[in-house]
Amino acid sequence: MSEYNPAAIEPKWQKYWIENKIFKTDDTDRSKPKYYVLDMFPYPSSSGLHVGHPEGYTATDIIARYKRKKGFNVLHPIGWDAFGLPAEQYAIKTGTHPKITTKENIQRFREQLQSLGFSYDWDREVDTTDPAYYKWTQWIFLQLYKQGLAYQSSVAVNRKPMRQWMLRITAYAERLLEDLEEVDWPDSIKEMQRNWIGRSIGADIDFRVSGHDETIRVFTTRPDTLFGATYMVLSPEHPLVDVLTTAEKKSAVVAYRAEAANKSELDRTDLNKDKSGVFTGGHAVNPCTGKEIPVWVADYVLMSYGTGAIMAVPGHDERDWEFAVKYDIPIIEVVKGGDVSKAAYTDSDDGIVVNSANDEVSINDLPVAEAKVKITAWLEKKGLGEKTVNYKLRDWLFSRQRYWGEPFPVIFVNGEPKPMREEDLPVTLPEVERYKPSGTGESPLATIEEWVNTTDPETGAPARRETNTMPQWAGSCWYYLRYIDPDYTEGPVSLEKEQYWMPVDLYVGGAEHAVLHLLYARFWHKVLYDVGVVSTKEPFQRLVNQGMILGELEFTAWKDAAGNYVPANALEPGIDYLPEKLSEDQVEKKGTDFVIAGTGIVIDARSFKMSKSRGNVINPDVVVEQYGADSLRLYEMFMGPLEQVKPWSMKGVEGVYRFLKRVWRTFVDEETGKIRSGIGDAEPDRDQLKIMHETIKKVTEDIEGHRFNTAISQLMIFNNEAMKWEVKPAGLMKTYIRLLDPFAPHIAEELWEMLGEKSVLAFTEWPGYEEKYLQSDSMVIAVQVNGKLRASIEIPSDKAGDKAFVLALARDNSQVQKYIEGVTVVKEIFVPGRIVNIVVRV
Repeated sequence: MSEYNPAAIEPKWQKYWIENKIFKTDDTDRSKPKYYVLDMFPYPSSSGLHVGHPEGYTATDIIARYKRKKGFNVLHPIGWDAFGLPAEQYAIKTGTHPKITTKENIQRFREQLQSLGFSYDWDREVDTTDPAYYKWTQWIFLQLYKQGLAYQSSVAVNRKPMRQWMLRITAYAERLLEDLEEVDWPDSIKEMQRNWIGRSIGADIDFRVSGHDETIRVFTTRPDTLFGATYMVLSPEHPLVDVLTTAEKKSAVVAYRAEAANKSELDRTDLNKDKSGVFTGGHAVNPCTGKEIPVWVADYVLMSYGTGAIMAVPGHDERDWEFAVKYDIPIIEVVKGGDVSKAAYTDSDDGIVVNSANDEVSINDLPVAEAKVKITAWLEKKGLGEKTVNYKLRDWLFSRQRYWGEPFPVIFVNGEPKPMREEDLPVTLPEVERYKPSGTGESPLATIEEWVNTTDPETGAPARRETNTMPQWAGSCWYYLRYIDPDYTEGPVSLEKEQYWMPVDLYVGGAEHAVLHLLYARFWHKVLYDVGVVSTKEPFQRLVNQGMILGELEFTAWKDAAGNYVPANALEPGIDYLPEKLSEDQVEKKGTDFVIAGTGIVIDARSFKMSKSRGNVINPDVVVEQYGADSLRLYEMFMGPLEQVKPWSMKGVEGVYRFLKRVWRTFVDEETGKIRSGIGDAEPDRDQLKIMHETIKKVTEDIEGHRFNTAISQLMIFNNEAMKWEVKPAGLMKTYIRLLDPFAPHIAEELWEMLGEKSVLAFTEWPGYEEKYLQSDSMVIAVQVNGKLRASIEIPSDKAGDKAFVLALARDNSQVQKYIEGVTVVKEIFVPGRIVNIVVRV
């Protein structure tokens, strides 16, 4: 082969790696340190991969290949998160069983990933739709059930109350929060999880209902403001609404509750700009003032948060203030610092409390922090409240009204749920042709009577199966464990192998999974830890989020009504301009702006998220066909820091492709198609050793720090230098191939073989660098006279510490002599390797 031809090289090595199981993990050898590097596994859709997907996969592959060379036993698996709504919708639309389309989609994804040369252990491939896999998903659900962490609750589905399975993730809220300190994750991701869990310290306070033997319990983080509570609000779903509502207010309350039932939580909270409510006619007693305060019902209070009731302090809460003004409710200042007649004073966390005293307790003139402690202690003494830790985190709704999901291992006998025996797992989906919705809000499984109706295997009594299925999250909560031992039949994972491999050392995926997937997986892992299935408290030790790859830059010029171009930075508000799309050939860059070619007219240049509707999706198959997989891999890593959002550019791919062609020409004589005659057993000179060891050091440190773009830059620098050498020492050139291998493994393996090597490059030892070769033969030292720079002198590096030698050279320098001749030298200051300062007196 004379010219670089990835179409010939890459399939050859991909076939060799797969057929010879080169990357099969041998975890019987425990003498090596382990390294578990994991991708967030893909959902195999019919559209296949786009170029954004391989970014994270390429990063983990570089790490996996590097760690193997560093002597680690590497686990680098892949699998498929294949249950879910898209496959079911496609089945309804086409009449094709989702199992068939899922199998086809997986095959498509597998071929695409293999075409990119990723070093996965394909023997560990898992598929969440495989009954041998979801048997253990069902088994884990049974453990949750046994621990009291799975229960049924009435939840609205399409505004119709239905019994749904819930998981009690709230029981693990504190551990999920505390154990974030034990993992090496981006601070932003940790903060998102903390906010989602939403731990807050406050007090539960009981308000006695006037005229009834009932109390309304509220949770508040500001018990110091209790004297300023002038009304209460109940969620429309609160059971005490019926108790408090008077006869004259009943019709208004019933109508309001019906209206609220048709709103989503988002409509009732974030999107609810105009707060509304209805007075129930009932009152409660403020436990501090003894005064009756009105109780309202309002949809901005949710039954799913706190107790479903709030005490309203309009003087110090904007929402409560607006509500109080709208409905003419009293507003009392209890933290000084603002004018509550004009607006709520909310900057009150560090304020001083006022108007807050009764015959038994006073918190007046106390800072807020002290007032909280004192009033809470008084409430506890009086039996009116207690210090409480609350969480924003809600229990996990775990039911889906779908066919294409894991069946629950539960039957209903006489209407009561009964967990199935472990020996009866898996409960498999029925093989049917109809997947249409039931029309009742239930799962399509509810229409398959021959599957739904069954018998209790223990008693023989008639029973019905659960017709909801588990959400797509279920299979992805624990897949990283199944990779460890995918053929294990005694449980989800062998404890012996789990103890060796866990935790995952590096987990790479998109930041869009920052909360739900990661929180759910951590929750399941902690439950499995508690029941003895796993040995670590956390599943993922280090987390890295790759940035999104956007579509190519899109160029837009703007015209006014007369058809004249208007600069994008001069558009006036209120005027309708006509957009005109421009091709890349029609624009040029001028400074930091893009302009219409040949003009100074500034245009808009933006990249957008890849989407079918926008038509900017780049298929990796097209890139591989035109430039090769190594070019795609290199370009995705060369675009910029891994975590950054970056726009795609086919010109950028072409640039990396030209680099690989230069690498090829550095090694291969394109006339003969053989290794160049200049590559031989010659001893490298000092300059060659220096650039080689600089490259080893830079690439090593950059891989460790995930700075793949700068590592590639250094590989380019070395190749540019090596191309100039008439004689290229074979030892150095082979070392370079070993450094290139994790990034561009196909061309590296081919050149390695052409250099006469018989071993597989993937397992060759990673080269080390020596500090002595990083030093230059000479160095420059500044020479000052009376603190002012007068000259710079070049000295041999090995003489940098020789004071007499350096001072003699300094004195002999013609520029220095002009300032020391005819004067008295008072002192000579010498800083080895840095500076000489000659102090003189005129």
